[in-house]
Amino acid sequence: MVDAWLVSTIVAVIAGVVGFFVVLRGSAFPAHAIPNGAFAGAAAANAVGLNTLVGLAVLAVFAALGIGTLGRRGRRDVVTALALVMLLAIGALFLSQTTEYEPQIYSLLFGEVLGVSTNELAPVALLAVVCVLAVAVLWRPLVLSSVVPEIGEARGVRAHRIDMAFLTVLALATAMTVPVVGALLIFSLMIGPPAAARSFTDRPGITVVLSVGFALVTVWSAIALSYATNWPIGFFVGAFAALDYGIGRVWGSVRRARVTPHASAGAGNLVSGAGATTPFP
Repeated sequence: MVDAWLVSTIVAVIAGVVGFFVVLRGSAFPAHAIPNGAFAGAAAANAVGLNTLVGLAVLAVFAALGIGTLGRRGRRDVVTALALVMLLAIGALFLSQTTEYEPQIYSLLFGEVLGVSTNELAPVALLAVVCVLAVAVLWRPLVLSSVVPEIGEARGVRAHRIDMAFLTVLALATAMTVPVVGALLIFSLMIGPPAAARSFTDRPGITVVLSVGFALVTVWSAIALSYATNWPIGFFVGAFAALDYGIGRVWGSVRRARVTPHASAGAGNLVSGAGATTPFP
């Protein structure tokens, strides 16, 4: 249980930080396709006798770079869908060559958090440090290219290079966490909590902190309820991630409802003031 809490905390931090830019850049589909398709790399590595983590990482990075390169010359959603289909096809081919790896597909999709061993903590923690440092180094160009790409280009930010760098970070973040928490769990954490956090504030730094906070509460609550009910952790993570988003949307609606009357009153005062002071012919 201690190992489960520790690894889930690390994964939540990665998901909160990287997921902020996944939501900000509209990269939810690649964030879904890369971890779900990367299992093909694990199956291929198992078939040839290599470490499955190596296969996951190599194919995840390859898929991310392929999506970034081909998506530049065509529609990103179509390229991502084709990449996912191709990866699933490759995975099915390698799985058909062996029966030893099939039982582990469930853990790759839904995770085995409660089965995490102590020796798996160090690689995940190292990956977390690498991903957070990479995001910190790329922070300013990532924000500029995501929010105001024209200003970013004017300041020398090459959108395609930043996109490729971010997709690589995304691939690394998912490659090491997929064997531990599963593709669906990491995807849920990268979308639900960051999307909810964006509804509470427009400041990027605070949004990342809130995103990590939501992700931590989500995984901690999921582990506790899974332990109490013996239901799958993946169910609670997915449900709470959706609940996070719902809470964020409700808060955003209330926030807009509070701002709109003041904005309308201010506009009315401005118009009436202009009418009182503007001379008519």
